[in-house]
Amino acid sequence: MMQNKHILIGITGGIAAYKICSLIRDFKKSGAEVKVIVTPNALNFVTKLTLQNLSQNEVYEGEFTPQNWKPEHISLSDWADIMLIAPATANTIGKIAQGIADNLLTSVACAFSKKMIVAPAMNCNMWQNESVQKNLKTLQARGIEYLPPEEGFLACGYVGKGRLCSLEKIFNAVDEALNYSETLKGEKVVITAGGTIEEIDPVRYISNYSSGKMGLALAKSAHDMGAEVVLITTKDVECPFRIIKVKSALEMEEAVKDEFDTADYIIMAAAVADYKVKEYSQQKIKKGEDTITLELVKNPDILAELCQNKTSQIIVGFCAESENLIENAKAKILKKGCDFLVANDISRKDIGFNSDENEVTILDKNINITKLEKASKSVIARKILEWISTK
Repeated sequence: MMQNKHILIGITGGIAAYKICSLIRDFKKSGAEVKVIVTPNALNFVTKLTLQNLSQNEVYEGEFTPQNWKPEHISLSDWADIMLIAPATANTIGKIAQGIADNLLTSVACAFSKKMIVAPAMNCNMWQNESVQKNLKTLQARGIEYLPPEEGFLACGYVGKGRLCSLEKIFNAVDEALNYSETLKGEKVVITAGGTIEEIDPVRYISNYSSGKMGLALAKSAHDMGAEVVLITTKDVECPFRIIKVKSALEMEEAVKDEFDTADYIIMAAAVADYKVKEYSQQKIKKGEDTITLELVKNPDILAELCQNKTSQIIVGFCAESENLIENAKAKILKKGCDFLVANDISRKDIGFNSDENEVTILDKNINITKLEKASKSVIARKILEWISTK
């Protein structure tokens, strides 16, 4: 619900600026109060009068007139519940990442301490530029969410990734962010993510297709819900909470155990390899015979060990199944002894490994079953956390 929520929109100088008119109208229809800040270049693509009529508020550009005894960039920052910058040009992204405050929009962004969402739009070559990607990682590390652009025909004549993502995606991201509850405030949530790597020799390893996206989405959602988050992951990520980078199942086991006693929730979303090679070869194994035999031994069952040793912790397991999803999930939760189990159907391409969407089934220890219909992984993550924190 957006009723009476305050949304501050920053519009920068890109051709997609005209699309934000429809977004403002949608926010207003949903009951939100909207104020708009524009950069001077944004007014080359959309007029102040249009934005004023749609938002039913003054449109702010560069004046720093005091308002209620506060500088304007501070009063706007205090007024807003959320800040959205769309479209966000490479220039503005770079300025915010580097803390440059040379206009009203970047000054507000610098002062803004609540939820901020950035929706980039630019030429595909600019999007792929190393500096732009580095700046986006800097924003992510500060807790600023960005919505990647989509592929298609661009105003410059190119075809590629760079056009503003759909207005529906932006609307849903803002709606989701505004409706986070702080149900996990004061709780410590430990989450594992990614597929572990079990080395064979200095150049080869055993692993799986897990992207770590679901675990990362859970970590971000838990952070937004007020939790102290520790993400133990095999992937390189930058986030505004503690990250522990690991590689193998044994490293993950050690990291989880180090955090276990002080944790309130343990969410094992990582795809931990069941087996590792019995003997690691210090030297690269040379190609010889047509076949080669590797002897594998079981890795520790981290989830089962945690469940055996838990005191007051809530433990959530994950299972990825390619067939008989519910039957296999029931067997696993009974065997492991966790409080909840989240079951994924990896046989489906639209929700399997590397997908940005998911559809899951949650089981509790009494084998009560709840299905979460297909949605973005960020939405699924939020619903999982709301479910387990209120049961």
